[in-house]
Amino acid sequence: MIQYALQCSSGHRFDAWFKSASAYDEQKARGIVTCAVCGGGEVDKAPMAPAVARTDHERVPLTSSSPEAIKFRELLREYRKKVVDEADYVGDRFAEEARKIHFEEVEARGIYGQASQDEIAALIEDGVDFLPLPDVPEEHN
Repeated sequence: MIQYALQCSSGHRFDAWFKSASAYDEQKARGIVTCAVCGGGEVDKAPMAPAVARTDHERVPLTSSSPEAIKFRELLREYRKKVVDEADYVGDRFAEEARKIHFEEVEARGIYGQASQDEIAALIEDGVDFLPLPDVPEEHN
């Protein structure tokens, strides 16, 4: 797996994971790499700074009440609601249905459901693109 920092033409920055560098290139060429914030299709790799280990071991926590954390939870809620409202729930048949869509055995459509760790690993191995549907904690938890 490889993580890229991405940026859309509107300036939104976000990270995304891909099976490999070639998987990113293939998905970009197919036009399915879109902005996680606005859904825009003009997305490119953003410049990335190398990770540098701190020597003072100080951690700067992102508290659950910070403005960034609150905004992130709201974006996750919006994403989850959009998927649930617009996609078909396929339950524990997720891996089977995702594979059928990937191999064009059925018409492409949005789906969501459950998959075991073994099924997830097999989907990744087969090159099937999918994203987890996040569970978003309630405000007062």
